[in-house]
Amino acid sequence: MAKVRPSTIANFFETLNPSCYASRQARFPYWQQQRRAASFFSTTSFRPTPRSQVPPSRSRPWRILYNIRTFTISTRASTFIYRLAASFNAKDTHYNPSTDHSSFDPTLQSSPSTESPLERPNSGQDACFTSNVGNESDVAFAVADGVGGWSDSGIDSAHFSHGLCEHMTRFARGSDHEKMTENDGPRDLLQHGYDAVLADDSIVGGGTTACVATGRSDGTLSVANLGDSGFIQLRLNAVHYHSTPQTHAFNTPYQLSIVPPKMLARSKLFGGNTLSDLPRDANFTTHQTRHGDILIFATDGVWDNLSPADILRIVSRQMKATKAWVKTEQGTTASEDLIALTRTVGSFDGVDLDLQSLLAISVTREAKVASLNIKRDGPFAREVQRYYPGEDFHGGKVDDICVVVAVVVET
Repeated sequence: MAKVRPSTIANFFETLNPSCYASRQARFPYWQQQRRAASFFSTTSFRPTPRSQVPPSRSRPWRILYNIRTFTISTRASTFIYRLAASFNAKDTHYNPSTDHSSFDPTLQSSPSTESPLERPNSGQDACFTSNVGNESDVAFAVADGVGGWSDSGIDSAHFSHGLCEHMTRFARGSDHEKMTENDGPRDLLQHGYDAVLADDSIVGGGTTACVATGRSDGTLSVANLGDSGFIQLRLNAVHYHSTPQTHAFNTPYQLSIVPPKMLARSKLFGGNTLSDLPRDANFTTHQTRHGDILIFATDGVWDNLSPADILRIVSRQMKATKAWVKTEQGTTASEDLIALTRTVGSFDGVDLDLQSLLAISVTREAKVASLNIKRDGPFAREVQRYYPGEDFHGGKVDDICVVVAVVVET
């Protein structure tokens, strides 16, 4: 803690030239003297002496102009932590919040094991991961959406999206021969995962979008977004930022891919292009987070059915109900007890949840309901009507859903 001593300022006044100071008094009224001096020392806390208390003697006026108060400056840097949770659901299955979610506890994480199809979460061709970066308090997380169009060629893109997330997890945790450093960002993470997928003989083809992030303890969020997955940053009951999808054409997102040799030969013979974007094509952004910010990362199973305004409404309802966001006379503020809420907020539908899990489940459930609603046009339906006015497409878009939520807490 640093202090400015009263004697420091007093000594400064004592060094002033008395005759010069007296001439200033003659030129400026008393109230102007006070205002000019106060503006000069605006970095110090001043309390002007009332004029009635100014003594008639002006023999040493520079010593009694102000009563000077001390103040302290905190030199401790703020540290930010990210409380993470995920929720997911495959499009052909019933959504069960008690099983279709996970909360990430960095103190309990174990080394990842090779993921088999039977061990995968109920997320269909969508995938996600959450991890520490090495042994640091920094985190890395992502969502990936396996492109379903590859099924027409007999290829299940779930192997690609889940494999990509598995390899990125290993790199972030330092479980492979290489590990992330403080200089590596989400693009580096995505590049490493993609290189590992290309070298994985068990993955013969397919494609995926990806939205990858790293959260640093200084509050810096870095994001690499490739395709039509994306994220939104909410701050105190408002949309602070939301990403823009990358598409080659309608419903044709940017995607990482592996094109089997037979497909390449067929395209050369009969014509046509194959989509194969690279990690360097991802849109890269950086953001500064604050205490109480909510980050929602999701695949297009969410964005095709819910707008940013819908997401804000869902999150705000839960944040206010749990008093994580509190309305005051000055506006909405984040609770000082936010860290406690990220450990538990109570039981919902018979399941004990923390705040981040509650938010992930709420968004996933609303997206699932909207996707099955044939009367309410979602963002995807409105896009179809825009690009293809003759198409009679209404309602939601049934798809796999995957959501990762981060609650930002300043400690």
